[in-house]
Amino acid sequence: MSAIGSLVFCTDCGNLLDGSAGKQNAILKCGVCGVENKDTSSKTIVTHSKETAFPSALRAKRSQVQTITEADMQTHAITSQTCDKCGREEVRYYTQQLRSADEGTTVFYECECGHKWNENN
Repeated sequence: MSAIGSLVFCTDCGNLLDGSAGKQNAILKCGVCGVENKDTSSKTIVTHSKETAFPSALRAKRSQVQTITEADMQTHAITSQTCDKCGREEVRYYTQQLRSADEGTTVFYECECGHKWNENN
């Protein structure tokens, strides 16, 4: 069996063996050829990287990211459609696929006065 750092390989078939996590006198069994060999790795190596080790344009702009709340988001588009109840000429709308995929979407309209209606495309 040969070892490179904490990696241990079977000398019979070259398969990478499961590590023993630094246990002394451990016997590692090869899952391919079944040979049992003594663990010859000297230690388990664990590495840690600092956040600054990998500079990123996005990380640099983190302070420039604008946080918005759900109340700030406009979820409906506005279209030129006349409300039957109050006569307003611009209303909010959104579309949703309610029927099968080969049929049109349903358009939901909502006026400032609270009147709501829908149409099938």
